[in-house]
Amino acid sequence: MTTSFSSRVRLGAAALTLALLSLVAFRGTVQAEAVDLVCLGGGRLTDADLGHGTAIVVVWASWSPRSRGIGERVGALASRWGGRARVVTVNFQEDGAVVERFVGKGLGAPVCLDPEGNFSRNYKIATLPGLVVLKDGQAVYSGKLPDDPDSVIAPAVR
Repeated sequence: MTTSFSSRVRLGAAALTLALLSLVAFRGTVQAEAVDLVCLGGGRLTDADLGHGTAIVVVWASWSPRSRGIGERVGALASRWGGRARVVTVNFQEDGAVVERFVGKGLGAPVCLDPEGNFSRNYKIATLPGLVVLKDGQAVYSGKLPDDPDSVIAPAVR
């Protein structure tokens, strides 16, 4: 059986649509696997840390060109939301020594390591830097760090 050119075009368009939809930020509830990440300077980030109130998690990597100014963005988020939400960063698949050199004296929020990419994969972060906003342990936003993150953070803090 042969397929017509128009059938192949429709199939290709459908595949492209699905691929593009997978890149769109998720707004809703995501139940992810257990969180247990080691943080620079000691400590861990676990489900218990993210399970109460609002948590703002910025996912980044030093090799990502869009993550180069991440310190300023995280600092701004911590200043704006730090009293009302837990602000933390998660580094995507890098060695702790590399991350320590990159952050120097810090990012203005705890830096946790996701060496296998499990946190990022669980929350469907497809582009860096990414943002996960959790309310009482449930993700209410998961996707690209928007130019105006307050638009997705504010509803979770109320």
